[in-house]
Amino acid sequence: MASVFHYFISCSLLAITSSYAAQTSFRPKALILPVTKDASTLQYIARINQQTPLVPLTLTVDLGGQFMWEDCVTNYVSTTYRPARCGSAQCSLAKLTACSTECPGKPASNCNNNTGALMLDNTVTHQATVGDVGSDIITIQSTNGKNPGRVVSIPRFLFVCGALLDGLASGVMGMAGLGRTKISLPYQFSSVFSFPKIFAICLSASTNSPGVVFFGPGAYKFLLNADASTNLQYTPLIKNPVSTASAFIQGDTSTEYFVGVKSIQVNEKDVPVNKTLLKINNTGFGGTKISTVNPYTVLHSSIYKAVIKAFGYSLSAVPRVSSVAPFGLCFNSTFIGSTWLGAGVPSINLVLQNKDVVWRIFGANSMVQVSEDALCLGVVDGGVDVMTSIVLGGYQIDNNLLQFDLTRSRLGFSSLLFGRQTTCGNFNFTLNA
Repeated sequence: MASVFHYFISCSLLAITSSYAAQTSFRPKALILPVTKDASTLQYIARINQQTPLVPLTLTVDLGGQFMWEDCVTNYVSTTYRPARCGSAQCSLAKLTACSTECPGKPASNCNNNTGALMLDNTVTHQATVGDVGSDIITIQSTNGKNPGRVVSIPRFLFVCGALLDGLASGVMGMAGLGRTKISLPYQFSSVFSFPKIFAICLSASTNSPGVVFFGPGAYKFLLNADASTNLQYTPLIKNPVSTASAFIQGDTSTEYFVGVKSIQVNEKDVPVNKTLLKINNTGFGGTKISTVNPYTVLHSSIYKAVIKAFGYSLSAVPRVSSVAPFGLCFNSTFIGSTWLGAGVPSINLVLQNKDVVWRIFGANSMVQVSEDALCLGVVDGGVDVMTSIVLGGYQIDNNLLQFDLTRSRLGFSSLLFGRQTTCGNFNFTLNA
């Protein structure tokens, strides 16, 4: 593929023994990152501290993102920033395929000679550009699974410098990638602190009460002493053999997280869909992935029409109202009761590897209150040209604990935590004594 600058293939495949260890005798068993839902964009926003001296860095969380990237062009001044030189161990870890040979300006965090380069992806706008790879210190809080603990530092955390902020929430300076690469946040944290390659997300539907990302194995305890890591169901994580990024090199695999949906049910009845769309074919099309950058679930047009028809039929006694974009099926909410699991509507069931492993989407995750008297089914028609047939978006995963075990390549999921009398906004962010 053509690039904006002059690059040459350079990175040698050096053996990596380990990431640079944090300079502390305290080795946490897990880390924690508060995540807030932005009211305007519905993006999930996290903040870490970076640079020397430390400054806050606000990032949009991208579950399938390849790594952390940020705008280093504007006001990035740090005495501990280091570019990743071509042929270095960092280069091998990041699987770089190119190097920036000559910087057209004066040396800076976004402009260095003989420095590794990667394609970075704004997955909100589906734009891509080239950025330099470097490292700097970051800090993050440890946790015992119940409260935050000590702040720990990672002196040489790898990230990519590049300015591609269109479409991101106000004040956001980049994206925090949690995907399947060796330089994503989960992989770097587990490497530095030698805990299992496991992380969990529990996103809050509230824009006032933050949800949380846990790095490391649970317990994940919320107020009322509810441990959301108990009684999880598990399903294999599937690898898409073709990259789903906005720009990639031929042969790259997807870094996003896919699961195997076998069938869809509404009101416990199978929805007739073209099941070939539920499988990933050899060109990377089809299948089901989980996304934190899509605010609502996006369906292939034929699946969307089948789900809308089945859901409408199951609520045929409820008066409909005019649809409200981006939704296509809306009801008069005064005719729909409330339950402890949200609006009193039939669940949408995603049947996974067998009939005993079912992800149930209840009213709190399916129905969107768009006005005082209108509820809409929160799924969107993606058209017929979508690469992925089902993209499970933020609204459908709010208040569900999702645990990603990267060693076993499996997903643990809780379904809606309301059934355990808690929410993802109920983590106690008060410091341990």
